[in-house]
Amino acid sequence: MAFVSGMVMGLVLGIGLAFGFAYYSSVRSRRRFELAATVAAFANMTVEDSRKLLPGVLYPSWVIFTRRQKLTWLNLQLKKIWPYVDAAASELIRANVEPVLEQYKPILLSSLTFSKLTLGTVAPQFTGVEIIDSGKEIGEVVMELELQWDGNPNIELDIRTRVGVGLPVQVKNIGFTGVFRLIFKPLVDELPCFGAICYSLREKKNLDFKLKIAGGDISSVPGVSDAIEETIRDAIEDTITWPMRKIAPIIPGDYSYLELKPLGTLDVKLVQAKELTNKDLIGKSDPYAVLFVRPLRDKMQTSKVIDNQLNPIWNEHFEFTVEDPSTQHLTIRIFDDEGIQASELIGCAQISLSCLEPGKVKYEWLKLLKDLDVQRDNKNRGQVQLELLYCPFGTESGLKNPPRPDVPLTALEKALDVGQDAGDLGSPPKKDAIVRGVLSVTVIAAEKLPVTDILGKADPYVVLRMKKSEAKYKTRVLNNSLNPVWNQTFDIVVEDGLHDMLVVEVLDHDTFGKTKIGKCIMTLTKVILEGEVQDSYPLDGAKSGKIFLHLKWTPQSIFRDT
Repeated sequence: MAFVSGMVMGLVLGIGLAFGFAYYSSVRSRRRFELAATVAAFANMTVEDSRKLLPGVLYPSWVIFTRRQKLTWLNLQLKKIWPYVDAAASELIRANVEPVLEQYKPILLSSLTFSKLTLGTVAPQFTGVEIIDSGKEIGEVVMELELQWDGNPNIELDIRTRVGVGLPVQVKNIGFTGVFRLIFKPLVDELPCFGAICYSLREKKNLDFKLKIAGGDISSVPGVSDAIEETIRDAIEDTITWPMRKIAPIIPGDYSYLELKPLGTLDVKLVQAKELTNKDLIGKSDPYAVLFVRPLRDKMQTSKVIDNQLNPIWNEHFEFTVEDPSTQHLTIRIFDDEGIQASELIGCAQISLSCLEPGKVKYEWLKLLKDLDVQRDNKNRGQVQLELLYCPFGTESGLKNPPRPDVPLTALEKALDVGQDAGDLGSPPKKDAIVRGVLSVTVIAAEKLPVTDILGKADPYVVLRMKKSEAKYKTRVLNNSLNPVWNQTFDIVVEDGLHDMLVVEVLDHDTFGKTKIGKCIMTLTKVILEGEVQDSYPLDGAKSGKIFLHLKWTPQSIFRDT
């Protein structure tokens, strides 16, 4: 009996050990597969993935997260030849920058020239180099050099004011960090294998300098310091800051095709902003906007001031020349007007022109930030709505509904329908064109409207209103519905389609009045261009919900406002 029981126990123990070994082997095999997958993932890990796993401060000092390679060897050689570079570069700067300084000099100055110009004994330091794959042409090589310079130049400006006072102004304590772009183009079959070099300041990260009058403080002369500083910055921006570039021929030839040329126009409609930060202690901010593609004083455009409003509606049109849509941006800054005092920045935003499809209208809500370079906080500063249209010169934008044949072509038609050549820059601006037509608006339906009644429903209706003419149209009321279907069409005669806007408000009908649910504001440019648009639009001011609309444009005439 004891023998049988021992055999049974041994058999059970053996089977248990066999199952345990099999299970352990299965677990070990699965772990090996998981480890192999992890190792493979590490092999494919990008720099961004690595930064997510471990903060940069925990990496050893020899770990460098940059695509640019170090250039210790180049800095050693540059230090040796810097005296010769100084002499050549100083003469080049004098010849190229002086005419630009004269162009941008403030009105209170009669002349602005260099009396002394040397770059000093401290050579710049190249902190990185990168070869750029432009993806466009194989007949060029693009190189970017990251540069840092804390120099000791001897630069003195000879300044003459309108009243005959001479001011010898020194430019001191220059600190500069930026990225220079070199384009070797065209590639040829004779040494040195490229015909010319285009050079440009691709990115200006930091530029600091101080102005000092010999024997005194320039700040004691009212307005001069700021005016000269703006002039110097504008001169740099307008001479070598990308997309501006300089061309240095290496092999004799005609390289005029490498020069910067306007490629198209960017039409911007500043529609509205919402939930702006209030900068005033009493009342509300008085916001206005500054827009630019290139940060030059004469190329910046400013909107009107909307008094005492945190949700302003501008409905203003601006036009910019575009030289390189693949790299340029539209920047917008919203300020609070403080009267005679300096305006206070509410927030800024930026959008790349590369995201715009030529000839197609794009609507964007941009979040306002404190700074475009360094995001120091996540505070809500509001949003701004823009309508954007990029029109390349010499291309069609696809105007679906041209005007009647008996109406002569205008600047608008030339730009939007048959294109506009680069040589046709003298044509009247599109913002002055008047477009008449009939806008047919079909209010189709709405869905997921917020509850406004005690019983968990709403009695919604829609009011259509034209911003300029203030014409109003109203749908019927649909009782007890959060997903109403109207399917009502309204024909609205529009006298100025490019400058008018359609305001769509959804309201809740009440026995004792009405309650606002939400609204949306839309420009008419897209429906004018495409002829017919059907889409859904979110309702601003509502917790939820959107409205479905069908818009159709029937043109009557286009003429110029005189």
